[in-house]
This record gives sequence, C-alpha cells and structure tokens, in this order.
Amino acid sequence: MLVVMKSHATPEQIAAVCDEIERMGFRPHALPGATRTAIGITGNKSGVDHGNLSELSGVAEVIRVSKPYKLVSRDVKEEDTVIRFPGTDITVGGRDLMMIAGPCSIESREQAFSTADQVAAAGAQFFRGGAYKPRTSPYAFQGLGEEALTIMAEIRERTGMRIVTEAIDQDALDLVADYADVIQIGARNMQNYSLLRAAGRKRKPVLLKRGMSATLEELLMAAEYVMSEGNYDVILCERGIRTFADHTRNTLDLSIVPAAQQLSHLPIVVDPSHGTGKRDKVLSMARAAVACGADGLIVEVHNQPDRALSDGAQSLYPDQFIQLMDEASKIAGIVGRSVPRNAFVQPADTVGAL
Repeated sequence: MLVVMKSHATPEQIAAVCDEIERMGFRPHALPGATRTAIGITGNKSGVDHGNLSELSGVAEVIRVSKPYKLVSRDVKEEDTVIRFPGTDITVGGRDLMMIAGPCSIESREQAFSTADQVAAAGAQFFRGGAYKPRTSPYAFQGLGEEALTIMAEIRERTGMRIVTEAIDQDALDLVADYADVIQIGARNMQNYSLLRAAGRKRKPVLLKRGMSATLEELLMAAEYVMSEGNYDVILCERGIRTFADHTRNTLDLSIVPAAQQLSHLPIVVDPSHGTGKRDKVLSMARAAVACGADGLIVEVHNQPDRALSDGAQSLYPDQFIQLMDEASKIAGIVGRSVPRNAFVQPADTVGAL
C-alpha cells in the first residue's frame, strides 16, 4: 500500500498519516520526492483498509502496490534516489558517477597506502578494500580484520576518499559500520536476510551486490529487506552471474542496468573486475557500463597485482586505472553524466614515513 500526499502537504500532515499507519499496527516509510511525499506501508500480511487513510488531511490518494517489492519500486518514488555524504559534495545516483577503486584485500599498510595514493591522484572519490574476505577455500587469505579498517580510516583522512568495505556477518557489521562510509554486502550474502535486516538498521549507505545466480527481482527483494528497516540509502551492484561461458570468470550482465532503472529508483553501479575476472577485459566492460547508463563503477586496483593475495588476475595496475578514469569521463559526457575527480595530489613522501 502507498499513501501519496498532496504536493502542498505539511510536515505535520505527513506525521499524522505516519502516526495513523503505526496505530494500525504497520510501519510507515516516508520517501520525499521532488513534487510530493509518498509513504510506503510495510508489515501488513494482507490488504490494508485504506478508508481512514484516504480521509486524512493532506492525502491525495491511496494506491495498492502490486509488486512484491514496495519501497524499492518507482511506484513509491518516481525520482531517482540521490545519496549524499555529509560534509562533502559527493553524491551517488545523480549526474555524477560513483567511482570506487582499490585492492580486493588490504594486505599491508604499505600496499594499501601505495594503492590509495595512486587511485586518489587519478580522481577516485571512493576507496574499496577488503578487511574481511569470504573465500572459497578456508586456507586462503581471510583479511586483516579491524587492522585493515583502521588503515582505511587513515587513508580517508589522508586522501579525502570515502571508504567502501564488506561486512561478511553480523559480528563484522558492527565494526564495518563504525569505520566505513558505505557498507558492502557481497554476492554470497545477498540473500542472508538477517544480515540484510541488520544492515538496514545501520544508518550508513549499503552497497548490495547481486548474487551469483540471482534474478533482478531477487536483487530488488534483497534491497527491500534493507529498506524495510528504515535505511533508504541502498546502492545496487551488478558484478556478474554464473553462466555456461568459460572465457570469463563470470558473465557481466549489463542489461540489468536499464532494467533495474526502469523498475527501481535506486542507483546501480557495475563491477567489471568480478564481472570478468580478467584484467584485459576490465577496461572494455567499464567503458560499456558507463555507456549503458550505470551510476558508477567499482574496480579492483593493486599496486602490484602479480603479488596480490586475492584476485590479482582481475586487478588493474594504477596506470590502467588512470586510463579508465580518462575514458569514462569522455563517455560519461556523451550520455549526459560526469565523472568528478578527487582533488588529492600524491605527496612525495614515502609510505614508510607515515
């Protein structure tokens, strides 16, 4: 159910509708738009008697939402969601593209700072790095945990880049929420519903990666779990799916970008690193992602990919990331978007002196 308020509805009228929804035993979700506020209703097991709601002051109409996902849908919010970061001019989902770069894993202080300085100098506004790594093998490198989070916090202070890192379980979630600017939920956890709900109770943007065999509806339903807890800052991420193809690690499904944008107001970014698994294909698919309308890219970059402890084969060299930023900027201009560039200037000092 969706309550659409009149364009001139006052904050008091909106609050009164929310109070009535709560009195009915449901949960209201007020989503302001450019010309109206829509209030989604969750918690109902069946239809809602909207007679009382439609008669409240300031209400324009009450609409039944037929889709299984409600808050994610454009039926609730017609305008694109734009996520903002306090104290900065960084946005996600607007005209500017979200450019995220960094290594798969934080392996050491030297590796992290060297990579961060170079991607920041190239213009990235977000730094990615794994503190907790869900690996196929229990004997593979699992990440440095909180040590990695403290390193990334220092990188944020040094470069101005916002931090994106993954929470693999609810124990890690609390620490990640303390340190990161964006909480990543990985592909393996896309349908970990208790983790999604817990992330929804944090007041940090959530970057939700598509599961390896997930449909678009399943991805949107996973986002609905986060939003149903009151966190409306969700970023969808296409990172490739499992198919019969063997020329890449995964099959990057760029068709999901316009499909998701048609159904949902949430921003969607593309991960061409996991989507291909091969360094020589990342640049091409990154260009294609910008061209098809993605709201940003998340790219793995390592200062020494051949020595990486995880995903070295798909990680760009820093000079390749510079090329990606330059080419993405040109393509973005053609499709009416822009690539903002971080103002960081790489210092002459060494990491060892930090």
